[in-house]
Amino acid sequence: MRWTLKPKAEKQKVQALQNDLQVDPIIATLLIQRGIETYDQAKQFFRPSLNDLHNPYLMKDMDKAVNRVEKAIKNNENILIFGDYDVDGTTAVSLVSSYLKTYYTNIATYIPDRYDEGYGISYKGIDFADDNGITLIIALDCGIKSIDHITYAKEKNIDFIICDHHRPGLILPDAVAVLDPKRDDCHYPYDELCGCGVGFKLIQALAKNRNQTIDDLLPYLDLVATAIAADIVPMTGENRILAKFGLEVINSNPRPGIKALIQNLKKKVLTITDVVFIIAPRINAAGRIKHGNYAVELLTEFDLPQAEEFASQIEIFNSDRKDLDKKITQEALQQIENNEEENNYTNVVYQEDWHKGVIGIVASRIIETHYKPTIVFTKSGDKLAASARSVKDFDIYNALEASAEHLEQFGGHMYAAGMTLNEGNYKVFKNKFEEVVKQTIPEHLRTPEITVDTEIDLNDINDKFFRILKQFEPFGPQNMTPVFISKNIRDTGYSKTLGKNEEHLRLFVKQNNSEGFAAIGFNLAKKINITLNQKSFEGLYSIDENEWNGTTTLQLKLRDIQ
Repeated sequence: MRWTLKPKAEKQKVQALQNDLQVDPIIATLLIQRGIETYDQAKQFFRPSLNDLHNPYLMKDMDKAVNRVEKAIKNNENILIFGDYDVDGTTAVSLVSSYLKTYYTNIATYIPDRYDEGYGISYKGIDFADDNGITLIIALDCGIKSIDHITYAKEKNIDFIICDHHRPGLILPDAVAVLDPKRDDCHYPYDELCGCGVGFKLIQALAKNRNQTIDDLLPYLDLVATAIAADIVPMTGENRILAKFGLEVINSNPRPGIKALIQNLKKKVLTITDVVFIIAPRINAAGRIKHGNYAVELLTEFDLPQAEEFASQIEIFNSDRKDLDKKITQEALQQIENNEEENNYTNVVYQEDWHKGVIGIVASRIIETHYKPTIVFTKSGDKLAASARSVKDFDIYNALEASAEHLEQFGGHMYAAGMTLNEGNYKVFKNKFEEVVKQTIPEHLRTPEITVDTEIDLNDINDKFFRILKQFEPFGPQNMTPVFISKNIRDTGYSKTLGKNEEHLRLFVKQNNSEGFAAIGFNLAKKINITLNQKSFEGLYSIDENEWNGTTTLQLKLRDIQ
């Protein structure tokens, strides 16, 4: 494990911000590390406001998109809301369809079948539109590279509006409007929206046309927050505003579908982490195990008893998904061992009967054991399909581009991608990908890294300090939970291991004459010797609350010790 200390913030900047905000230097340092250097920036950070959302018409083609939707409504056309089968796609379809249905009835939804049609816009989906007299398709979280599909639709007199957030290729599809903040010619002020976020900008623009305010759109933010959390986009700018207010909706007045998923949880106030690990996997499980339509049905159902029925179906899908990903991960790790590939620069594995719906999760799980760029292949029709996941700071999309001669198609971004190839090209692709990564990955990226914000003393930790840290939420990429380092800490003789397999570490630590803190280190039991006999050690940790018997105390959540 590599410990990397973030660069120290400039002393003068820390002092100035400290004086402006009347906070201690540690808080000022954490803010400056997150690009917050002035009173106004800090105010926006600590008090996000829906009024700070950008005008949706700043997005290239937004006027064209709105005009085409309004024309369709005026002419009584049938509109199809099309989206990908993952969380971002299904929440986006639920968002746009449920908004439009508040004032227009000729709305249908379509999620492609993960196995029969695969990712993105499908010919089958366009044929469905044609068969049902649909003349406008709004595609969400997909479509930016669907050049041929859009041409095919045009021949059938079907128009497309694309709302995507993936990197465009050299040529844009010939759609009526292409909304994608990553377009080179789009000067929208924030380009890290997820697909559902781009969908939200579309309904924000449509709402402006109807003299509705942002308050009228609040009920939709539970969907947007779920997509932001699941798609692991930066928790900055508009994403942070939308996630914060969306989380408030989830905790106070969620739509029946989300309420049905969370109402049996012991935890009463959910964080963005809970959305990532509790809500998102369940929504995803529908498309992975059965069909993404189940997720859209759940998220657009306004009758709670019916939503509860959908949710119990989805619980079963999620339970099946867990069993599958555990089994396939074990088989994949065994394959790496059998092939003696533990020392490779990449993990590339294939078995024809692996469930296509979980190979992305399996890729992430393999990385936990063998930390390197990973691709998991399975059989899909007469082709092989795969999901790829990367390690921190290594661009897997570029590595795939360099190996693209052996692929039929691929798409994705820096950390995750999908692809298909002909079975005969599997070995040659595997070798080429290994070669590309070997030549391009810097040596230090081959070891997992923990980024440390700053060094503090245990004496710096108190209720007031923690209260301010809580206001840094919601956490996510580019605004991660602060991780601190403290040196010369000692366990006071309480160190013990916990867990089913004794894999976790429980300590009670002090530093010189500081107050003591309970500390929990998940999967750190193997390092217990460092803590024995009151030896001093260094610890990396975040600060957390622990509830026990009705009492809440601060505890250290250890990331690593040495």
